[in-house]
Amino acid sequence: MIPEDPERTAGRKERLKILHTPYPERESRERVVDFGEIVIGYDAESARREASRCIQCPQPSACVAACPLHNDIPSALWLIAQGDFIGAANVYRQTSIFPEFCGRVCPQERLCEGACAMGKHYDAPSLGKLEMFVADYQRQMFGGYPALDKKRSTGKSVAIVGSGPAGLAVAERLIQRGHAVTVYEAMPFGGGLLMYGIPNFKLAKSLIVEKIEFLQKIGVKFIFNTRIGKDITVDELFHKGFGAVFIGVGANVDAPLKAEGVTLKGIYQSGEYLLRTNPPRELVPNTLRESPNVGKRVAIIGGGDTATDCLRTSIRLGAKEVICYYRRTEAEMPGSRKERAHAVEEGARIEYLVAPTKFIGNGSGRVCEMELQRMELGEPDSSGRRRPLPMKGSEFTVPIDTVVLALGYWPDETIGKTTPELKTHDFGLIDADGNGQTTRQGVFAGGDAVTGPDLVSTAVAAGFRAAEKIDKYLAELNR
Repeated sequence: MIPEDPERTAGRKERLKILHTPYPERESRERVVDFGEIVIGYDAESARREASRCIQCPQPSACVAACPLHNDIPSALWLIAQGDFIGAANVYRQTSIFPEFCGRVCPQERLCEGACAMGKHYDAPSLGKLEMFVADYQRQMFGGYPALDKKRSTGKSVAIVGSGPAGLAVAERLIQRGHAVTVYEAMPFGGGLLMYGIPNFKLAKSLIVEKIEFLQKIGVKFIFNTRIGKDITVDELFHKGFGAVFIGVGANVDAPLKAEGVTLKGIYQSGEYLLRTNPPRELVPNTLRESPNVGKRVAIIGGGDTATDCLRTSIRLGAKEVICYYRRTEAEMPGSRKERAHAVEEGARIEYLVAPTKFIGNGSGRVCEMELQRMELGEPDSSGRRRPLPMKGSEFTVPIDTVVLALGYWPDETIGKTTPELKTHDFGLIDADGNGQTTRQGVFAGGDAVTGPDLVSTAVAAGFRAAEKIDKYLAELNR
């Protein structure tokens, strides 16, 4: 951290009088016609003004503690306020490999901004979009990512399974430590969730391509279209000479819905739906390159951020009526309020306390109607939310052209079932300690493959911890 000085801590009351400068976004009527990013973001002048609102709380700052990566946010904002955008970007890069991404997709209202002391009586500074601004500014000034210091080769090699946030964090840290790094990815390109799960209007895919190309430039080897556990086993990776293996495959198996007619044409799982609609076509598996013909009426079943992503995607695909059906109330809805507000601005609707009971097809086997049942809330269940209970005799039917099931994600059991001595639980989540050590010697894991679906920043933090553990483990080999 940059040491506190009187200049940083003086004038707090005056800073509270500086009005909040919202970051600009594209108008809803303009943004729904394409998949471009909706956030325009700050320019230099507005970024300095917004950052100058930070009152530089006594350390430890609540915003730093609330950030999974513990970014030194006050120091970064102080530098932004002084116009030192490169210095601020470097502060973020000390603790994060993804300030461009986290500034865009992390739910800051639940993390750093939500913890800000100013938020009790004033608008908290837009911390995420300030992070995004300086990270983008630095890359534009440098013509790409800044160079990384690398140690001499150790002669040791590591296989990383999965190229999502956790895997990429491990790859970057270990290549810096002098280890040879090979990343195995089941899809045609890297990025995992960043490339194939998060829509373009939240995160431009060019940013992910740029990051993967940067890692390749500094020596990380990528092997695409290769699924570990199916095409190659973890044991075979060790036979190839790797000293350690990191598993960061995420949790990307769509949770199923048990309902009559769920296999009809026109009913999609959210993972496939987003995969067919958002990434560049040339980076999608051949069998999934055709975009859905959604028709006029689209129903999204679920209530998390993925459901909201599917809502907004459907609008961009040309649907005239897009409705999210959720079995609880808004108070129990797990997704981002800000993202839901964006969806409503763009024309989506949300119906609460309803759940599908069956899907009805036409003569060609495609869904044309959906039966729903109204719900009421009972006592809290294991999640802490009130349990939805069906109301007898409340069934009703609506016409529908396309249905997307966004009910959450489960882990993939393949690696656990094909790797001896690797302990798993809860349908395939990998047992690992806080540093990524699994029950199998030389095998480490982190991110959603261990925790279940979580944030980009928490996956990166897990990757960093695992990289430290792997580095120490490799140092002990052959001693």
